[in-house]
Amino acid sequence: MSANFSNGSLQFPSIPTTHIKFTQIPSFNYNFHPESPHKKHTIICGSTIRPKRNSKSDENTEAQELVRTLLRNFNYDKPLLSTLNKYVKLVRTEHCFLLFEELGKSDKWLQCLEVFRWMQKQRWYVADNGVYSKLISVMGKKGQTRMAMWLFSEMRNSGCRPDTSVYNSLITAHLHSKDKSKALSKALGYFEKMKVTERCKPSIVTYNILLRASAQAKNVAQVEALFKDLEESICTPDIYTFNGVMDAYGKNGMVGEMEGVLARMKSNQVKPDIITYNLLIDSYGRKQEFEKMEQVFKSLLRSKERPTVSTFNSMITNYGKARLRDKAEAVIQKITDMGYAPNFITYECMIMMYGCCDCVSKARGIYDNTIETEKHLKVSTLNAMLNVYCLNGLPVEADKLFETACNGGMFRIDSSTYKLLYKSYTKANMTELIQKLLKHMDRDGIVPNKRFFLEALGALGSSRADQDAITAKVNSNMPVDMTKV
Repeated sequence: MSANFSNGSLQFPSIPTTHIKFTQIPSFNYNFHPESPHKKHTIICGSTIRPKRNSKSDENTEAQELVRTLLRNFNYDKPLLSTLNKYVKLVRTEHCFLLFEELGKSDKWLQCLEVFRWMQKQRWYVADNGVYSKLISVMGKKGQTRMAMWLFSEMRNSGCRPDTSVYNSLITAHLHSKDKSKALSKALGYFEKMKVTERCKPSIVTYNILLRASAQAKNVAQVEALFKDLEESICTPDIYTFNGVMDAYGKNGMVGEMEGVLARMKSNQVKPDIITYNLLIDSYGRKQEFEKMEQVFKSLLRSKERPTVSTFNSMITNYGKARLRDKAEAVIQKITDMGYAPNFITYECMIMMYGCCDCVSKARGIYDNTIETEKHLKVSTLNAMLNVYCLNGLPVEADKLFETACNGGMFRIDSSTYKLLYKSYTKANMTELIQKLLKHMDRDGIVPNKRFFLEALGALGSSRADQDAITAKVNSNMPVDMTKV
């Protein structure tokens, strides 16, 4: 089954044989599902309630300001609990929800638990599914699956009865685990339990989570089984259902399966949105099926949807990887012609594109211009230019740029930069640069442990023998020679 692109229009493969065509796709304003992860909400006592909107919106602003004040006061001299006690007369559940979100973003998941314990001691606290659901979600995103399971048990011990939203959070937490096969099996076990538990029937969000995870695991049979189960349930697939599965298949290079889901989407009368177009463009570009990619883009231009900067960024990147410089530059010109403003990702895509096309000087020119004009610099921009030097066999130039960046203090350099350089210097057998880099890491407090080396050298996806060889080198504190791995 494959998509058909003729006469510049996007045609969907039908089920099972004929082709269903739609051009001039109208704009589609779909409604958000109450539990949709794309819409923020508050969950209280097992039911989903949208945040209250005040005509003045003062309460929301005041809550956010109080949370910002609390976060500014968290430091070594004034621990979190001391700060909370200082503002005890003002802090309520809504502030703690915001704190969970902000602390979770900054990897301070342990402090989320401190806030939770503090909440439980307050007079106004009532055991609440929403609090547990939020905490389970935060723990899952940080890979703390055991903590998420403990919170689930704690919730039941406190007298709260699980509901669909809590199970959705728990399933998502498991799916963040490194062992994806085991995680999916566990998640499907919860799914079956939800079907027979009162107040916990799977929602469309549940199906969307599991469908995407199954597609990411390349488990086509499981995707089909879930779609069949969904058809027999009271739930109706939405745009997130199809976009999520197509995106997962597309990123795995499973274009045929992606097109099958696209056909199913059409048969369900679900109209594509800009996300649908973007993921199709990116997926075809990754597979270097540029004719299809270009036809989707033409269909997008004829529809009532409008391209986003991400649309162009994807095309620039994929043309660059294929060394199609002229086509990539035509897309860059299209951005200007259509009145779009490039973002920092656009510049990074351009840097990498020119690097892939052996135009190192052009890449450096864009990098220098970005440094001069952008107010908020990202370390990913530095990494893009370093990567260009490394791809083109210029480790000494990469070292010079790295030193300039370190001395200039323009970037907050993290482990991603060190991993990139370590891999490049190792491949080039530049022992002196490796030792110099390790000294920089020591200065910045980045410990080059076993995990660092395995990730830096890409061994996590290589054979077991290669991983064992690298591990042996790491354990002996010797630089790893990638030419022998």
